[in-house]
Amino acid sequence: MSVDRLASRVRTALAGKTITEQAMFGGICFMLNSNMALGASPNGLLVRVGKAGNDAALKRPGARPMIQRGKPMAGYLYVDENGTRRDRGLGTWIDIALTHVATLPAKTKPAASKAKPASKPAARTRR
Repeated sequence: MSVDRLASRVRTALAGKTITEQAMFGGICFMLNSNMALGASPNGLLVRVGKAGNDAALKRPGARPMIQRGKPMAGYLYVDENGTRRDRGLGTWIDIALTHVATLPAKTKPAASKAKPASKPAARTRR
């Protein structure tokens, strides 16, 4: 399934929820309270399940570990089309991700740092 089609289905399922989107991981990530929850990527649906939910989630149809730099990234996984083909399956993954991410503290954007003006070099006097 294309990234655009998957993202469209996720948007439809998330309608009415306070979610933002951000380009990430070669696709589109869906954020709750500025925490990444889901992503529509070329590798399938990226789902944040948390470390505690990782093993159980990997037993579900279509799930596989997210590999980053050759190592599985605990708490994140990809779900292929077998696990998201039906709206019910997609909805279950969305619920899993949102339930986990809702337990995380909201991220706030750091305050813009106030840059100090560069000091002017001392004036040179000619001799």
